[in-house]
Amino acid sequence: MAEKYFQSVGRRKTAIAQVRLYPAGSGKITVNGKPYKEFFTTPTLQASVERPLKETGNLTSMDVTIKTVGGGPTGQSDAVKLGIARALVMMDEALKATLKAQSLLTRDPRKKERKKFGKHGARRSPQWRKR
Repeated sequence: MAEKYFQSVGRRKTAIAQVRLYPAGSGKITVNGKPYKEFFTTPTLQASVERPLKETGNLTSMDVTIKTVGGGPTGQSDAVKLGIARALVMMDEALKATLKAQSLLTRDPRKKERKKFGKHGARRSPQWRKR
């Protein structure tokens, strides 16, 4: 693919998605070399990936290729969603207001809290006995 594309990165928890958006396309979305409906099997995850393109009306007019690593399916789909939204803004600055209103440009900062010493997990304490 030698044509022009817009590249961006999306992150969520420990998942990272590198997104390439090709404006002159047919609506094909591939994730790690597979069609996105094969990679993200549940309808919820598929809808999450499609959402930025649907909100801007570009679902059938652009090709998207995605490389994603780390995390699980939900984190990866949210990372892809953010990456596509950022690439759309790079392509056309006028779409920023639409995507921002749907809160698609906001990175979710929540991550797993680290385990502390003397605890079983991040906060769970050992069982306490009085006698």
